[in-house]
Formats: sequence, structure tokens, C-alpha cells
Amino acid sequence: MSEDALAKLKESLSIFASERNWEKYHTPKNLAMALAGEVGELLAEFQWMSNDESLNAMDSDSAEQIRNEIADVFIYLVRLADILDINLISAANNKIVLNANKYPSPDLS
Repeated sequence: MSEDALAKLKESLSIFASERNWEKYHTPKNLAMALAGEVGELLAEFQWMSNDESLNAMDSDSAEQIRNEIADVFIYLVRLADILDINLISAANNKIVLNANKYPSPDLS
């Protein structure tokens, strides 16, 4: 996702919240709790699937619901990062570097 696309999404979410007077509810605590709830709903979609079924979930009857739950998770994450003034792309790139240092590639030679 480009920084432009992410910026447009953040603006759309901010406008959406503002038009409904929801800013007062969009505190970091509330958004983190909502995010956790949506992750739980995403987990529920996979709850009784085997590993193989989960790999093919987007070919199943659950595909649309899984897509919607992932969108909800992403929306709350973007909104939370916006409220906390966190650049998600930079944060993710920085975390990849940290993880690469913490978990170096094994020497396969």
C-alpha cells in the first residue's frame, strides 16, 4: 500500500468519524479494544477449520465474512495509528529491521 493510499484512507476514516460525532469515542483505549474485538471476530471465522481449510478459506462460503473482518481489523488499526500519530508504513519497516536483527537468517551453506 502506498503512503498516498494510506493517507487517503486515514482521511476518509477521520471524515466518517467526524460526520457521526464519534471522535469522542475514538480514544486509543477504545480503538485498541475495538481492534481486539474485531480480531476475535476474525478468529471465529477460522475457529473450526483445519489448517488446509484455512489455507483455502477464500474459496469457501466464509470468504466474504473473512474479507469483512480483515477490513474491520485494518480500519481500526489505521484509525488507532492515526490518533497516535504513528506512520504505519515506517513502523512496519522499522519492525522488520528489528526482527531481522533478532531472528537472523540461518546459514544454509
